[in-house]
Amino acid sequence: MKPNNQGTINVIIGTNTVDMAHKLTIHTELTRKILVEFIRDGVAKAAFQKVVLGLSGGIDSALVATLAVEALGAENVIGVRMPYQSSSEGSLSDAQKLIDQLGIQNFTIPITPMVEPLFALTPDMSALRKGNIMARQRMIVLYDQSVAHNALVIGTSNKTEALLGYTTLFGDSAAALQPIEDLYKTQLRQLARALEIPRSILDKPPSADLWIGQTDEEELGYTYEEVDKVLYLLIEGRYTVDEAAAQGFERDFVANVWRKVQRNHYKRTMPNVAKLSKRSIGHDFLYLRDWSG
Repeated sequence: MKPNNQGTINVIIGTNTVDMAHKLTIHTELTRKILVEFIRDGVAKAAFQKVVLGLSGGIDSALVATLAVEALGAENVIGVRMPYQSSSEGSLSDAQKLIDQLGIQNFTIPITPMVEPLFALTPDMSALRKGNIMARQRMIVLYDQSVAHNALVIGTSNKTEALLGYTTLFGDSAAALQPIEDLYKTQLRQLARALEIPRSILDKPPSADLWIGQTDEEELGYTYEEVDKVLYLLIEGRYTVDEAAAQGFERDFVANVWRKVQRNHYKRTMPNVAKLSKRSIGHDFLYLRDWSG
């Protein structure tokens, strides 16, 4: 791919030119309105008034908290910080900046004493296993707070993470609502800027903060900006791997991304149910309109 004289990236498709920067650009005000209504409607339909979410100090949770406050009011949004002993002070302080800006109810519940006994059983446990345990422990805390405060758990996963499987099943992927899961990382950054998320959150390298120095992009092996362009072609454009690679990407990179999308499909769906009856959960019994009596 070559930059045009405006500095944006053009992808050539036969005789057509698709401006990738333009395609990944969202109408932030319209997106904000849709997501605010989505949260308001989803919480009401579940017969709740409040939501609870984990605040990591990162952009995703900051954006969801901000949208939830607009939808429900600050008094109905509960943010929970759940640090591990190696969590950075910057994550805690950035989360506090957002809490102060939004005026939401908040709690800090350290997970170190909850997970360390399990870690101690396997001294050579890998960072990946520890990270998955921490992610799931944080969701245990959130669902407990959900009961304690009669608040619906709201998720903070984005589309890039969901497609790549860069998420822990029954950990950070667990939630009753996922407001931003149809926004690529580069798109939610646009919305976060428009909603005036604190600058320190906007500018920090994305990280799940699962161990010291961990960053999403280093772990993935590429930047969100790079992979979002490929995902856009593969998902929105329905390109094959070869067609996407022909637009100026290394084929191995595109093939690796597509393998991750395919391999992690099970994380994006409810568990498959073996069909034995006329109306099986997940097959025929799907929507409110199916309910009778």
